[in-house]
Amino acid sequence: MNKRKQFGWSLTVVMAAGLVACGGGGGGSTTTTATSPTSSTATPQSVTVPVMLSDATSDDWATIGVKVLGIALTKSDGTSVTVPLGSTALPLNLAQLDQLGELLSGVTLNAGDTYTGATLTLSANPGDVSLITSADPEAGFPEAASTAVDSSRIDIQGATGASGAKQVTVSVTFATPLVVPSTPTTALNLEVDLSHPAFLTAHLKVGETQPIWVVNFNGPVKHVPVSDLRRVLLRDSYGKVTAVSSDNLTLTIDKQLPTSPVVSPETAVDTGKSVPIKVDATNGTLFYDLDGKKDSTIKDFSSVSAALAAGNFVRVATRYQQDGSLVATRIWASSQFNTVWISPEGHVLRVNTNNNQILVADENGKPVRLQIAATTQFFFRTPDNALSDTTPIGTGTAFLAANNLVRGFKVHTQVVDPTASPMVAKTIDIETADYSGRLSSVTNAGFIVSGNFNTAGDDYNVNMAYISSATANGTDPVSGAALTGFKFWYESFPTLVDSGANAVSDFTKATGGSVSFGGNYQFYAQGATYARWGDPAQTNGWSAPWVVVQPVGLPLATVSTAPAANATSFAVTVAGGTQPVTVNFSTTPGSATLVYAVDRSNDTVTITPEDITNSTNLAALVAGLAQGNKVKISAVPQSDGTLKAYALTYYTGTQPER
Repeated sequence: MNKRKQFGWSLTVVMAAGLVACGGGGGGSTTTTATSPTSSTATPQSVTVPVMLSDATSDDWATIGVKVLGIALTKSDGTSVTVPLGSTALPLNLAQLDQLGELLSGVTLNAGDTYTGATLTLSANPGDVSLITSADPEAGFPEAASTAVDSSRIDIQGATGASGAKQVTVSVTFATPLVVPSTPTTALNLEVDLSHPAFLTAHLKVGETQPIWVVNFNGPVKHVPVSDLRRVLLRDSYGKVTAVSSDNLTLTIDKQLPTSPVVSPETAVDTGKSVPIKVDATNGTLFYDLDGKKDSTIKDFSSVSAALAAGNFVRVATRYQQDGSLVATRIWASSQFNTVWISPEGHVLRVNTNNNQILVADENGKPVRLQIAATTQFFFRTPDNALSDTTPIGTGTAFLAANNLVRGFKVHTQVVDPTASPMVAKTIDIETADYSGRLSSVTNAGFIVSGNFNTAGDDYNVNMAYISSATANGTDPVSGAALTGFKFWYESFPTLVDSGANAVSDFTKATGGSVSFGGNYQFYAQGATYARWGDPAQTNGWSAPWVVVQPVGLPLATVSTAPAANATSFAVTVAGGTQPVTVNFSTTPGSATLVYAVDRSNDTVTITPEDITNSTNLAALVAGLAQGNKVKISAVPQSDGTLKAYALTYYTGTQPER
């Protein structure tokens, strides 16, 4: 199983200065004036900043539902600016936002102001966090497939407030201060990494058949820079049409969000935010009239005015322009919200090249079967390239036969007839091409990435080329310098990017380690990439622009040798293994191992982060790693056969069964 995906998601707030894409109330900031030597006053330039959320993928969950109540930005003087989200808690299924931004609102800021942090507020009443397992979770997962976890078994840590009005706040300090520029050149990414070992913890004690799921929002939040606004991949937006401009070039919608968890027929939650979207007057926007069953390529909205009557609903695939405006790549329109929503969205669960069918996991953890026809068109979302974004990369069954689609890809589809069985796919938008798993045969020419899943037929071994050394590949997160060619970094240090002439050779050295517990327990270097299509290095296929080298999540381990006084290593065994393995942890400030203490007393579970650069916390960790105690480890295999711990979770009170 790809351990990085276990319990994994992230919450991203992206703020790109200078944008005017999202209206509906830009209040919350305070306009100030500056006095010149001649006593005249000047009003600082105001810019509207869009706010969006995104996440990472999860093999085990079909729905991780949350309700967003508020987002506030902290200025350098200690005051705060509230992002106007409206009066309704915004429902989001984070399992569907695999590296996709969900545009929520906009906030007006003054150019030149400095922001040092943010606070996210989420609703925390029973039922406000919903969990539904996927159609095929990993082996040993403590919940059955397609199971909605009862709210009585979901424990939201840090919830405050009266019954019915509980909420949890997450405070984030920016890695580097955000100075609001006057042009749309900067973006800020706050990521709550839900593959983080402290986010979702299942605690099952001896004698129990169902675990308590402990949800911890505080801790897994980090600042990850975004280098190019035009490369931000947005999730398809849903909206209610309010107007088309008199020149027929701009469509204005009221932003809608699907209900989460889903209902049938699906209904919309109105965010109260107005969003203007331009037609692509140069390359053309693909338009699908779902009621009239007509498809066309348009360069203005005059020919589709009936389908865009006020009150109708749309699903829109958009991209950002350099000036911060939103342009439509594809638009689906209908008089009914359920009609624009119903086309399957989710992660590819299974690919069958024998009968030319795929399964897509929906939000209820159910597999949706789609027939690939000779006319099915495949698109790959490339928001930074307008022509590529609207040009199919393949058509028909030959695309499947070439193994160009694997389990884990995030797709959004359109079907010919939603009442057919199986439904025939008309178009398949590949939003992210996620290859992840074991890294092997790493050379200067490429590497093999092996995805291993609970269902063996879903496994893949793919030879992956690096992108061309001349291909633009973002900027360095620290220096801001433009990068070309392949790059990589360790998941725990996203700003320390290895790039340039030595990146490939460094990568081969970094991924050569493995660790064995004996028996069938061998752990290798792991990594993930979101591949690109059609790079010069692989003209008609996928290639890797980057790899994140990731820690391996071990099964629940038992301490076999406790750490000695003042030592930073111990040994563990795992059930089914035949030999112990040494685990090293770090107490160095800035790169210390993440440590969490989990205490369960009866049915109350408490998760406490512990900074082991502090001697008292280090002593608590050493005491918790007594021989025979349980420990959960996330670590990177080393070439000497040891494990370098990224995160450790130890248990006090009732020890878990698994």
